[in-house]
Amino acid sequence: MAFLARALWLRAMSAPAILICTLNARFSHAALGLRYLMANMGDLTSQAAIREFTINDQAAHIAERLLAESPRIIGFGIYIWNLNETLSVIGLLKAIAPDIKIVIGGPEVTHDYEHEAVVALADVLITGEADLTFATVCADLLAGKPVDKVVASPKPDIAAIKSPYHLYSDTDLANRIIYMEASRGCPFTCEFCLSSIENSVRAFPLEAFLLDMEDLLKRGCTTFKFVDRTFNLSPKTASTILLFFLDRWRDGLFLHFEMVPDRLPDVVKSLIEKFPAGAVQFEIGIQSFTPEVGALISRRMDRGRTEANFKWLRSNTGVHIHADLIIGLPGETVATFAESYDALSLLDPQEIQVGILKLLKGTPLIRHREPFAMRFNPQPPYDLLASRDFDFPTMQRLKRFARYHEMYVNSGKFRHGIARLIATQASPFFALLGFTDWLWTTTHQEHAFSQVRQYELIFTYLCQLEVPREEVTDLLAQDFLVNGTRKYLPEILRPAVEAAHGRTRT
Repeated sequence: MAFLARALWLRAMSAPAILICTLNARFSHAALGLRYLMANMGDLTSQAAIREFTINDQAAHIAERLLAESPRIIGFGIYIWNLNETLSVIGLLKAIAPDIKIVIGGPEVTHDYEHEAVVALADVLITGEADLTFATVCADLLAGKPVDKVVASPKPDIAAIKSPYHLYSDTDLANRIIYMEASRGCPFTCEFCLSSIENSVRAFPLEAFLLDMEDLLKRGCTTFKFVDRTFNLSPKTASTILLFFLDRWRDGLFLHFEMVPDRLPDVVKSLIEKFPAGAVQFEIGIQSFTPEVGALISRRMDRGRTEANFKWLRSNTGVHIHADLIIGLPGETVATFAESYDALSLLDPQEIQVGILKLLKGTPLIRHREPFAMRFNPQPPYDLLASRDFDFPTMQRLKRFARYHEMYVNSGKFRHGIARLIATQASPFFALLGFTDWLWTTTHQEHAFSQVRQYELIFTYLCQLEVPREEVTDLLAQDFLVNGTRKYLPEILRPAVEAAHGRTRT
């Protein structure tokens, strides 16, 4: 009995008093924010631990795992994708162990939080960047000192924030997307974006940052996803980082950057073109080419330079371009969105991400809500339901367009088939919209299409457009040979695929 009592005492002494948690959208996402908090715990470091879950984990299972460690404080990072799921977990924790202090923070509870149920349940809400404030709040709670319900975190000195990158484990490096940031903030004022609230950029000390990247490389990190809003804002910083990776390049590395579309100086170009094909991805926010829309949402973009940069990237580099458009912006119509889509399609990015306008908390977009009769979903992700120029049936139709676009176009599985489909009309957008309308009418299904079903559907549709059956078979067989799984070979393609395999063997 004495041995058991000592073992339990030792376990209690080693158990972390503070658990720093979030619910990620999926396992492959490693939470950078949690690691910042952990790295800056100071004297409380030995009493704290990170615990990550996903939004697909059951709330009761998360609560069970957290409570098994007998913490005194549990901190939660709250985002648009995990608000409701985190609320469920905190509700259970407060019902079972009300003495545990719940501290919350994150973008989803920094603005317009007064009526959020999760704020009512929590003991403390930290608004703003909590990198340094979280440890202070925890120290006061552990000491029994009074802490305000809402703690407004002052913007930290970015040079004083300790680096979090050593807290990515070897398992993280081997299996997950690794996020990093060389800067915070954005100089632009796009009204749909949270970054518009802070129209300045703060850069981390570059030399120390690159030492952290060097350490990640030595530990075997292969995926570097920069979350900077404007990676190429400073040509000197961007070129220094690109040169750093070029000098240490090895096969298998992948770099992701979010780029300002109309800024690509020669010093950056000269480095970009040296990377292997597919090794670098640029996320480029176009959102709309409609000048009136840009003026309404305070978005500045030189279209001529943007188009020239796209053409240069596609002609001179192997960069994978992921370009963004948004459906439903104030001043946009279906016709003008179609024009933006078609113009972007002609620039030939590898992906066009079609997003739906969201009313994020704290953004200036709210000033357009009444003039444009905008009605937004009251629940995350706060997407547009209807407006003056997009009634509800139209928005439903375009949301299906976005979903099917991801499945058939951005997946890259049907390059030949989609190219032939688009060639049937002058407008790529309306060619694809016709296909997505037909998909919905035919299936009344948006998700869970098997591989066989996907091929069968596009095969049938192309034939209905009077594309010769033999041509359709040949095009989709080419797609299948590149991307398909032989176990799920559609019967309509079997003769062509097997014949092609026979030619390959001989």
